[in-house]
Amino acid sequence: MADPITSSAPPQKGTPLSTPANLLADVPLPAAAIFEAPLAHNLAWMQRFADDHGAKLAPHGKTTMAPALFKRQIEAGAWGITLATAVQTVAAHAHGIDRVLMVNQLVGRPNMALIADAIERGLEYYCVVDGADNVRNLGRYFAERGLTLNVLIELGIDGGRCGCRDAEQVEALVAAIAEQPALALVGIEGYEGMIAGGDEVAAVRAYGERLVDTVRTLQASGVLQREAPIVTASGSKWFDLIAEAFDKAFFKTESRERYTPVLRPGCYVVHDHKLYAGAMDAVKSRHPGLEGELQPALEVFAHVQSLPEPGLAIVALGKRDIGHEPDLPLPLRLYSSATENATPSDISTWRTTHIMDQHVFLEVPADAEIAVGDVIAFGTSHPCLTFDKWRRLLLVDERLEVKDILETCF
Repeated sequence: MADPITSSAPPQKGTPLSTPANLLADVPLPAAAIFEAPLAHNLAWMQRFADDHGAKLAPHGKTTMAPALFKRQIEAGAWGITLATAVQTVAAHAHGIDRVLMVNQLVGRPNMALIADAIERGLEYYCVVDGADNVRNLGRYFAERGLTLNVLIELGIDGGRCGCRDAEQVEALVAAIAEQPALALVGIEGYEGMIAGGDEVAAVRAYGERLVDTVRTLQASGVLQREAPIVTASGSKWFDLIAEAFDKAFFKTESRERYTPVLRPGCYVVHDHKLYAGAMDAVKSRHPGLEGELQPALEVFAHVQSLPEPGLAIVALGKRDIGHEPDLPLPLRLYSSATENATPSDISTWRTTHIMDQHVFLEVPADAEIAVGDVIAFGTSHPCLTFDKWRRLLLVDERLEVKDILETCF
């Protein structure tokens, strides 16, 4: 456990004053808390899902940037950790992560230098490419360093983010990579999360098939420099459809040894109370026989600060403490300051109407039993932009006893 606040150290928000600690009694609020039981459940659930579909799991670590959670994901069976930047990659490697799939283009010599240094220290590293200029720059730099860089071609979608848009661009990029001895083409990468509009399920399935067809074509042509080339996609919304595409392609008709399918959901580790909760409902509707489901594990606790007028509570929580896109913070429970150890009240029907840097406006019933000093637990919709507001999060049990303090590396 990280050190609690001491008289000689500047305070970090959400850190206990002493240990052992209870979240409500011993922690200056606001504080971000991860509940141990749903966290453990989610780690096991997603790993089992990947295993059942014959895929590797490389969770996207940018969600949490918490090395202790990376370690737990690896211990649960993850193949590696997915990251988005060179700095994230180096931070993860410094905390013991030895295999990183960076699903972004590695651009700029300072970033290349960070990665080259990490490779020299033993990191197994992969990044993606989608253009000849970047390929030439990477090839030149890593040749100067005497290193081989593993790259995957990124397949994009029209109007989407990065990635080759068509087969002709892929073919041209394969030729550009072949001219760079320091680069090893080892697979295909994609991201289906930008698909929107129309029949999204059909479009995601078609995209999964495109990934599969492309890696098969490249494998047959002999240009891939890996015995079992990687094919990877899957954010946190459509992971079941990508898993289906990989499973159908590789494990019903071909041997498991010929390809390395990798799934990359990240938000599953703590899930959420709305955006991905809805996505989980959709997964279950597509797969009614699926056992269990992901559970929300992340909440942010804060005090009621003011009751300035009927029907309005101001909570000491703001944009600097909790994510507010695509939805405002979701009130879940109220802990009364008047009665110690009382059962919290369900306030999920209350509504957040506005958020500022340090204040949340909460619409409350006229007859609500609420007082200044009470504590409210909020849920989030999309957890990523809550994690990056905290350098320390609390791991707690169902009694809100603090079991550990989790450091982040943003």
